[in-house]
Amino acid sequence: MSSDKYIHLDVEDKIYSYWEKNELFKPRSNSKKYSVVIPPPNVTGSLHMGHALNNSIQDFLVRYYRMNNYETLWQPGTDHAGIATQALVERKLEKEGVSKNDLGREKFIQKVWEWKNQYGDIIINQLKKLGCSCDWSRNAFTMDENLSKSVIKVFVELHKKKLIYKAKKLVNWDTVLKTAISDLEVDQREVNSKIYYIRYPIDGTSDFITIATTRPETMFGDTAIAVNPNDERFKSFVGKTVTIPIVDRKIKIIEDDYADPEQGTGALKITPAHDFNDYEVGVRNTLEVINIFTEDGKINENAPKDYIGLDRFDARKKLLKELKEKDFFVKDEDIRNKVPYGDRSNSVIEPFLTDQWFVDAEKLAVKAKEIVNNKKTNFFPENWSKTYFQWMNNIEPWCISRQLWWGHQIPAWYAPDGKIFVANNEEEAKKDAKDFYNKDVELIRDPDVLDTWFSSGLWPFATLGWPEKTEYLEKFYPTTVLVTGFDIIFFWVARMMMFGMEFLNKEPFKDIYVHALVRDEKGQKMSKSKGNVIDPLDLIEKYSADALRFTLLSMASPGTDVKLSEDRVKGYRNFLNKLWNANNFLITNECDFSSNDKPNLTLNINKWIYNELIDVKNTIEQNIKDYRFDEAAKHAYRFAWNSYCDWYLELSKTILYSDDDSAKKEVRATAVYIFKQLLKILHPFIPFVTEEIWLNNKFDNSNKDYLMYSNWPNDEAKKDQSSKDVQKIIDIISDLRSFKNELNVSPGSFTDISIKNLNKDSQKFINENSTVLKKLGRINSFHDEDLDKPAASMVISGEIYKIYFDENIDLDLIKSNLLKKQEKYQNELNSISKRLSNKGFIDRAPKEIVEQEKTNYNNLENDIKKISLTIEGI
Repeated sequence: MSSDKYIHLDVEDKIYSYWEKNELFKPRSNSKKYSVVIPPPNVTGSLHMGHALNNSIQDFLVRYYRMNNYETLWQPGTDHAGIATQALVERKLEKEGVSKNDLGREKFIQKVWEWKNQYGDIIINQLKKLGCSCDWSRNAFTMDENLSKSVIKVFVELHKKKLIYKAKKLVNWDTVLKTAISDLEVDQREVNSKIYYIRYPIDGTSDFITIATTRPETMFGDTAIAVNPNDERFKSFVGKTVTIPIVDRKIKIIEDDYADPEQGTGALKITPAHDFNDYEVGVRNTLEVINIFTEDGKINENAPKDYIGLDRFDARKKLLKELKEKDFFVKDEDIRNKVPYGDRSNSVIEPFLTDQWFVDAEKLAVKAKEIVNNKKTNFFPENWSKTYFQWMNNIEPWCISRQLWWGHQIPAWYAPDGKIFVANNEEEAKKDAKDFYNKDVELIRDPDVLDTWFSSGLWPFATLGWPEKTEYLEKFYPTTVLVTGFDIIFFWVARMMMFGMEFLNKEPFKDIYVHALVRDEKGQKMSKSKGNVIDPLDLIEKYSADALRFTLLSMASPGTDVKLSEDRVKGYRNFLNKLWNANNFLITNECDFSSNDKPNLTLNINKWIYNELIDVKNTIEQNIKDYRFDEAAKHAYRFAWNSYCDWYLELSKTILYSDDDSAKKEVRATAVYIFKQLLKILHPFIPFVTEEIWLNNKFDNSNKDYLMYSNWPNDEAKKDQSSKDVQKIIDIISDLRSFKNELNVSPGSFTDISIKNLNKDSQKFINENSTVLKKLGRINSFHDEDLDKPAASMVISGEIYKIYFDENIDLDLIKSNLLKKQEKYQNELNSISKRLSNKGFIDRAPKEIVEQEKTNYNNLENDIKKISLTIEGI
């Protein structure tokens, strides 16, 4: 017999080493293919709860299809995470008193590689702790030689097709990191702020036009004031010029629909170089574009002399003081507004006009939209396709250049006259330049690197060997499913769809499963500032990887955030112990683990548990097809805990402790057979404990004795009367236990039951199964007549059973308590009824809330009926 309690700390590392040593994660040849690419975590990252959910789902799917004889590849890897990694290494060097500029580009990149080689696999090892069964022999990195080759090829080919170009445009600019950043790296924070009202004098009059702004320092770059064409208040001002206070530069008052009469004063200062919306207004009205900032957020030479060189926020303070002194300042007001911050530098992001490289995403989006429209790629839940189209239909040019050193350096070289040569390497670029100029010319490579999302957009095919035509590319592309969070549908999913269609003319994945966020138990987003971050590694250490995985999978309901509590994880740790103890029960009762054959089933309880197994297997298979991991977990749990451990093993004791050797032999064989199938069903959810039990018992004596590759159950069955009879036994015992609880009677107390008023079939059933019912239901006897002592009536399947208790119970007190409970339930029912009859509630409330209310109504109605029948029978 194994130990009394499952000790995960003794098992999980040992089992994982066994899997790795035996190379069990590598694809095994089969005609059916199943492939998944891991969303590559940042090389700087460590496992957080979002990773834990995402990878638990992927591992669940991969293990399930592996057990169903698919040749299965789970392609792992990490992302070089340009900004994050460079910033981390820069900070590390600063502590050593060294700056990246001291080292120069080459030596700095060498330092980053040293850091990556030392620390870059931390998150990979943490994923192993979770039980992830990726083929680690294929672990990829976005800066690997082959992936870098694919990045260069894509850039060069898109440039040839004029889908990549260089232009001066507004971008999100990080003044600390001194680089353009993507929208994803911008954190829009709601903050306490001020709005300032400033009056601009209208030339040739004594009038002023007052504008409202949250960023007065951008006045230095104003090139117009806009009013709405329908705003009668400003009609007489349109076409006139104003003088910008302090700056003393003249600008025009123009009409543009962007000006909102309801916002601020209705008059809007337009600064095309420092606001994305203003830039569009500028393009429509051919306005001058004046940049007033340096790369590090200081005021440049386009501002009045006294402000040049000041930090933007110091300039704001100085400007407001001067505006007040010169009577241009009207007032300020406290407001709450959203301010963009860089998620790495924690500094306020500036819209900034610079020369950058762009991708014509609108053209690339055409095929990427078609494959979702044509259902070649499907979103689960389906509503995420709306989010996808909403963005794809309004897609903007994609800024792909970053002013960093760590990353894929842009394959573009500049001649002395500024002409650009894009090529696979410097040798090619020099040849192209020589052909163009008819002589050798000195070329300088573009110092910028590509946006991290550019290389990760090639992930589904570059990791399989593209641009080479590899065996793995042929076998596993398109991949089967992508498991991802909703927050990167635009930034990653859409890029992969565009690149996959452009370069392979095939969708990168058949299905896209979008999971929700993991929040704390109160539903709040986890953050360090709130102090509510739950570390998955802590939970794995305390309760096991299996318990954490099962918790996350059981809560992965479509469209609903996971509200994670430690108690829930602790509860599923108890589930692992339940399985462990079930295994110990089989060992104690001398069950034979050597046979893999299904036994001949003659006993009712064996037929019943076998049918329950088939039911749950079929249900879970459908749940998996529907990506309903929560439902799959719920059904697996109920079968394991309730059907097998609580009921079957309990019912089997009535035979195992009898003198019927033939029946005992069948029960032992069936108990083991069902337990083996149960371990197979549970393995994708909780791989460590199931594999440990399997190996300990040598459940498979073939040459592949590990659970991971044992076949998923494929039995089929039809229910007969025997299954219904066992279910009826369970219903009677369950109802009796619940009835005792309702009456506040000790669960261990014995009862007598009168079956006088039952129909003949029910009486016959009771008589045939009285031994089991008496033992498990703690019943002294069944009687054909009523007894002369106080009784309470219980309803089972519409029939009334009279129950007599051994211990003295106060039936009047019980009746009084039941009446109070009935009144409470009735009040709740009335409240729900009122809500459901309110058309406003039905129309406005989310569909799932309305459905839940209807379910609550039906449950309460049934509870009230049961209480009424009980009261009548007292």
